[in-house]
Amino acid sequence: MRTLFQLEYNKPTVSAITSGETMNYPETMDCIEIKEFGDAEALSLTSRPVPKLKQGEVLIEVSASGINRPDIFQRKGNYPPPKGVTDIPGLEVAGRVFSTASDVSFPKPGDLVCALLAGGGYAEYAKVPAEHCLPLPSNLTMEEGAALPEAFFTVWNNIMDRGQLKSGESFLVHGGASGIGTTAIQIASSFGAKVLATASSSRKCKICIELGAKQAIDYSNEDFVEAAHEFSKGKGINLILDMVGGDYIPRNIKCLAHKGRLVSIAFLRGSKYEVNFMPIMLKQLTLTGSTLRPESSENKAKIAQALFKNVWPLIEKKEIAPVLFKTFPLAKASEAHRLMETNTHIGKIVLTTNKALL
Repeated sequence: MRTLFQLEYNKPTVSAITSGETMNYPETMDCIEIKEFGDAEALSLTSRPVPKLKQGEVLIEVSASGINRPDIFQRKGNYPPPKGVTDIPGLEVAGRVFSTASDVSFPKPGDLVCALLAGGGYAEYAKVPAEHCLPLPSNLTMEEGAALPEAFFTVWNNIMDRGQLKSGESFLVHGGASGIGTTAIQIASSFGAKVLATASSSRKCKICIELGAKQAIDYSNEDFVEAAHEFSKGKGINLILDMVGGDYIPRNIKCLAHKGRLVSIAFLRGSKYEVNFMPIMLKQLTLTGSTLRPESSENKAKIAQALFKNVWPLIEKKEIAPVLFKTFPLAKASEAHRLMETNTHIGKIVLTTNKALL
């Protein structure tokens, strides 16, 4: 049976290309490797063989690759790639399909796509299961397309699937100006939630409001627990998306409404903290979390289908858009990582390659 993605796929292609079985592969590609675990200088431009395809995979000629916090964790030695996945960092790309395995019918060579990867995005070519690709929205650039997959897959999976966010509910997202935060604000507000965001400056708070948050607070000057109480008129927050952890965990619990849900996706302040479970029991709370990279290929494909059906039309209508902060050439990946570690950016940071579309 053909999927929704296959039935509705009508995006333009470029440079009609023959099938993967008959075309000549390039032998090598420029890419970024981690010479040794450490600071941003550990990233080095090198040359490696172009990856060979297995059944169900496509090879993408990469125009742009998104940078994400897990890339920094991997660079420091704290987030190893899953077994069998390349050690080249990079979890999302945009480009054109260069070649496909013999059993792949969609997408086709020449199609413009963005894709979620388990690794290998910081390169001129990247392979990925075909089902993890989505058509590049017609109104977006390659750089903007590369800013979509990791954040949009993560947000949909955690607030809509796992968090079961409903129209009319209150939703708190921490780090509202991050790639995840800017995405969560837009998706949640588009589906009828009342959004409260936290950020580290008045400038970032202003951006959160512009993206659809009803209120945004500067957590360096305000208590988000008190703000959440006022925002919800004393009822508590229905769903919280947290990437901070540490001392935020008990504070999040205080914010939650009866039968509220806390979804954790990262622990920038640590994953261990003493918690009183009595409020969890009395308020019938749900505490859960997930990490996207080790998810099964089948589940990632399901998320891609949900995004294509529910979110891609909103992107095409310009009701939702990735927030792109700055781009860097692939060779300057170290500079891009240093920028992300300053936490001064708003939205996404993207690397670009020399693989311009013909």
